[in-house]
Amino acid sequence: MSVKTTVRPTLREMRPLITPRPTAAGSQDSARLARAGALADREGSLSDREGSLANREGYATDFLEGFDLPLPTPVGERADEVTPVPGRDDGRLDYTHFSIVMSRPRRLAIFTALNLDGRSLTSVPRSDNWRLDPRLDASLQAGPNVYSRNPLDRGHLVRRTSANWGEEAERAEADTFHFTNCAPQMAAFNQQTWLGLEDYLLEHARADRQRLSIFTGPVFRDADRTYRGIRIPEAYWKVVAFVGEDGRPSATAYMIDQSDELEDLGPGFLFGQYKTYQRSVARIAALAQLDFGELSRFDGFSNEERDTGTRIQAEIRGPEDIRV
Repeated sequence: MSVKTTVRPTLREMRPLITPRPTAAGSQDSARLARAGALADREGSLSDREGSLANREGYATDFLEGFDLPLPTPVGERADEVTPVPGRDDGRLDYTHFSIVMSRPRRLAIFTALNLDGRSLTSVPRSDNWRLDPRLDASLQAGPNVYSRNPLDRGHLVRRTSANWGEEAERAEADTFHFTNCAPQMAAFNQQTWLGLEDYLLEHARADRQRLSIFTGPVFRDADRTYRGIRIPEAYWKVVAFVGEDGRPSATAYMIDQSDELEDLGPGFLFGQYKTYQRSVARIAALAQLDFGELSRFDGFSNEERDTGTRIQAEIRGPEDIRV
């Protein structure tokens, strides 16, 4: 297939990810909400044995056929915050099918980068063995104490089911249970709206037997509130890239805010509603302080903003609202 990297998509050309159809209201949400607030009481070993993460290849830039997609580069404040990784000069931690770059002062990921192959997704039993990454000192990671006896979920940044593909699916699933790959999120936030968005993207990749490259991370703000020594992000973003059947690269971006979900963590943590939006890749890059290279050229929202000078966003209430 010839990849059309010179094509510049517009907002008008973007189409719904799926055709809208009636659904049974609330059936999936109820199941997810029933799990809200549940925290794992059991822990596996808190860190891998030395050397057990050796030979992980991580994110592949050439995963999308004909469309080379490098890791985003931290810029501005983020460039100075990258946690050093012994033996590397880029701060990159490689796992099976994904890579992570950490923030030294925040002790959380700046971003994760995942390759997802919808053609070879498979079901793997949940290992649930959360542990520290031995390549970094424990003081540089937000460990189990942050999540003990409170409503905070260990929110996977790289979702375990999205990493479960190919011959190394079981190892990939286990790799997602490192504290480097999670961030504190309120249970309803993690298990309802954001999880729903990930469900839609995962099923889309599975049904179309498609390859995706997915970047995920928090928005670090000066106003983020501190809890047990960790400044808790109130917003998260996701950027998804793929090559369509017509050979045209496509990129879309999403953001969800939990600033009003932090009710039960103490004084000053208020409760309210939250929403998920599709936004421009260019806007996410600015908020996250990341350089995605030329990726925003393949996003209709970004091109519309450049052409009109108007910020574009659309609320995501279901899969029919996603446009690619």
